[in-house]
Formats: sequence, C-alpha cells, structure tokens
Amino acid sequence: MGLGMHLGAWRHREGAATDYLDLDYYTEIAKVAEDAKLHAVFLSDTLALSEENLQRPNLGALDPVVVLSALAASTSRIGLIATSSTTFNEPYNLARRLASLDQLSRGRAGWNAVTTFVPDVAANFGTAALAEHDRRYEQAEEFVDVVVALWRSWLDGALVGDKAGGVFADPARVHPINHAGDRFTVRGPLTLPRSPQGHPVLVQAGSSERGRALAARSAEIVFTAQNTLAAAWEFSRDLKARAQALGRDPDDLKVLPGIVPIVGSTRAEAQHRKAELDRFAGDAELVKLAVRVGVPVSALDLDKPLPVELIRANTEFNASHGFRDAAVRLTEEEGLTVRELLYRNGGGHLQVVGTAEDVADELATWFTSGAADGFNLMIDELPSGLCRFTDGVVPLLRERGLFQHDYTGRTLRENLGLRPPPDTPENP
Repeated sequence: MGLGMHLGAWRHREGAATDYLDLDYYTEIAKVAEDAKLHAVFLSDTLALSEENLQRPNLGALDPVVVLSALAASTSRIGLIATSSTTFNEPYNLARRLASLDQLSRGRAGWNAVTTFVPDVAANFGTAALAEHDRRYEQAEEFVDVVVALWRSWLDGALVGDKAGGVFADPARVHPINHAGDRFTVRGPLTLPRSPQGHPVLVQAGSSERGRALAARSAEIVFTAQNTLAAAWEFSRDLKARAQALGRDPDDLKVLPGIVPIVGSTRAEAQHRKAELDRFAGDAELVKLAVRVGVPVSALDLDKPLPVELIRANTEFNASHGFRDAAVRLTEEEGLTVRELLYRNGGGHLQVVGTAEDVADELATWFTSGAADGFNLMIDELPSGLCRFTDGVVPLLRERGLFQHDYTGRTLRENLGLRPPPDTPENP
C-alpha cells in the first residue's frame, strides 16, 4: 500500500517520497517476499485522491495490473494479486486484463474484487453520486459472474496448436457466454485461453451481509478486517457455513484477516518505531478512523470511548461495513478509548506491536484456533517492515511447523491448495 500501511511511513522511511512510482521499489518488495516463500504480493487500488488528500502518497496510485505485469518478469513463483473495482470497470475489459496477467505470469494471478466505497470516485467516472451499498453489491455479483464465465469460455485443450494438421484451436471447446443481465450484456468468449492454473484466483474483500453472500458464492480467498480473535473465528465459521450451504466445499474458501505487524528486536524498540510512525502521521490516523466509522472528527475524543451509539445511528453510512464493524467490536469488547483503539487498530486491521516472537505468537493463536487460514500482511513501512517480518517472524513460524519452507507448486492456485476450476463453460 503506497510506501507502507502506516500513514506516517513515507516520512519515517529511508528513500525518496517518489519511490511508490518506481518499478525498482516494487521489484525489491516482490523479491524479498519471494525469497521468504510468501504466497503472493497483493496490491491495493485507489481511484481518487480524496482519501490521502495530497498529504501523503496514495495507497494504490499505480494501476495494480500494470505493476504486477512488470513483476511477472522478475519473479517466478510468488502470486500476483491485483485489486480492481466492480463499481467502475467493465467486465470484459477487466477479465481480459487479468487473464493477460495470468498468462504472462504462467498462472500466478489473482483478482481482489471490491466495490468502491469512496464517494469522490463517482465524479471521476461521470457519475453524480456513489451508488448505495446494496446496489453496489448487486452490480458486483453480476460483474463477478460475467468475469468468471469469460475466464471459463475456453475449455481445457481448446488451444490445439497442431501445425502439421493445420488446427490452431478447437471451436467446440470455445463458447460464447451470451450474458444479458440487469447491468451488463456480454456475448464473449474471451480472446485468451486458460492459463496453467485455469484462471486467476478470485479474492473478495467485504464483510457486510451482501459482502459475505458474494464471498460464500464466488470467492476462493476472503480478505477481511477483524480486530479480535472471537470476531475472526465467528466470521470464518459463518463464511464457511454459508459456502457449504451453497454446495461448496468449505476448504475451497480461505479466510485471510489483515494484520499490521510492527516488529522490533525488543518490545521497547517496536513501541518506539510505532511512536515515531505515529508522530510523523500527525492526526491522519484519527481522521481516517472518523471516515471509516462515519462520524466527524470532532466526535472523537482521544481519551473517551468510541461514540458507538452515534456511529450506529448513522443510517446514511455508505462506506465499508467491515472496517466500521471491526473497530466498534474491538472498542466494545475491550472498553478502549479512542487513543487506545488507534494504537490497536492499524488502519482498520489488527495491529501487533512487539518482538518477532510476539507477532508469531499472535499469528499462531489465530491460525491454530481456526480464526484464520492465513493472513494478509499490511506492512507498516516498506521495505523495512517486510524485511523485519521475513527475517524475524517467518523463521519462528517455520520452527513451529506453521509455514512453508518452499513453494509446493508452480501456480498461485497450487500454492494455496486450491483446486483447478471446472472444465465446463459457465453461463451467468
């Protein structure tokens, strides 16, 4: 995310403020992650300046698919997951771009399907106002169905390549999707055959009722904001039960909560790093919290509890339900003040400040209890925070038998333990 998840990272880190625009920066991150055998590089996206308001680098300024396509040439095993909106894209174009990334990376691509919740984005696409939450998810459901159908419009073996016999592709194994829905009309088929993994892994980020329904029906990976072990466990059980009720194997859906590890050689060092990052961020974290829970900054007193009643009274709330609900649950369960919540709540995600052992303990507890199938690492500052994690935490997890020593397959789908997509056309 830009130069790091923490809003003070760009001032605290070594290196130029423009590094988030430099391919060498992303290449270094990808190589560090691949050397540690992490499963994927997962890029965020943004479609407006308003969240950072020119006060810091945007957390997803470059087009993720373009960046990851470049990284496909300098990596060989690590997955490449791009965030792209279902609210402000067209299914055919996005299906083609992601399938292109999947081909160029030899089957290492993934798509994080999101519904845009930042109101200012609408004006960049000729729309007066952002659509209401449930309407965005109605569109997302159809959008995802169309993209998946396009990815499956070429069956296995459709590309024959028989030069002697003069047969390039088998028309009987390439099918139009002939989709005519409420929002999209798409004939298909796609211009590209299946990749070595079939098609990109489908990731979804959303914890509202509509988000959970979409995840249970379509997602293979679910990225979620959960701040407490109990909430994460309940979320994982709920999603897997929903998936099973729809006829899916619950093991085909992996739940990955976000976690912000701030690692030091001692707890005091980690706390100092956190304090310095906070100092450089100023009141940015407070402003972001206010936006994420749907109240004005003036309603947040640092030394008082989060105004939960005011938050719940906001019936016009149109942003991320997952971020809001995670913050509310954490402050209610542990009786936190706003100041304490900011310390624990890393931009909406669980934040662990401590030694490598402290972070490894937290990850192990969540994983072994069934609250998580893995984690999306929201690195505080890049690349230093990633190096602290890969050098300190990863070896401890390996010692405990909780993390891989090497990749088990060549594709992202294989490395995640996900089955290939069915060899049948799919009509949404």
